[in-house]
Amino acid sequence: MSTWQADKRWSDRFLPEIKSILGLYLIGEPPHEEDAERNTDLMVLRMEAVRIGCRVRKHGFLVRYPDEFTIRTTRPSGVKTELGKIIEGWGDYFMYGFCDETERDLEAWFLGDLRVFRRWFAREVSKLDKGKYPGMVKTNGDNSSTFRAFSVSQLPAEFVIARK
Repeated sequence: MSTWQADKRWSDRFLPEIKSILGLYLIGEPPHEEDAERNTDLMVLRMEAVRIGCRVRKHGFLVRYPDEFTIRTTRPSGVKTELGKIIEGWGDYFMYGFCDETERDLEAWFLGDLRVFRRWFAREVSKLDKGKYPGMVKTNGDNSSTFRAFSVSQLPAEFVIARK
């Protein structure tokens, strides 16, 4: 059974590449007067903490589910998982990717706006019968966790900020 620590160690190998990608979208060039008057060549687009959830899946899932992203909903230990944290309002962005066959680089990815996801999720829940949530429930093969799978194409277009 896969543990949180093992999953984290595996996905952390992609953090340098993820940080490079995020820099392209979360750091911008300032207006001319910022450079001329305030010694500013680059600007972080927000001053407060920006929280980014990251998830990387193995290459085989890209072939089988190219338009899908999953968010963990349960672990056998009962710890709070990603979907609960997102619904509570945590996280600003979601970086979701698939590694290549060598498991060294990202082959495909998207950067999503979690504010858009939360609004969409709330609208979808309000349409459904009480107790049902959008997305398809999936279980890891080793029963280490369950997920909800969502289709990127079913969310509002403004959800995806950038994509490769």
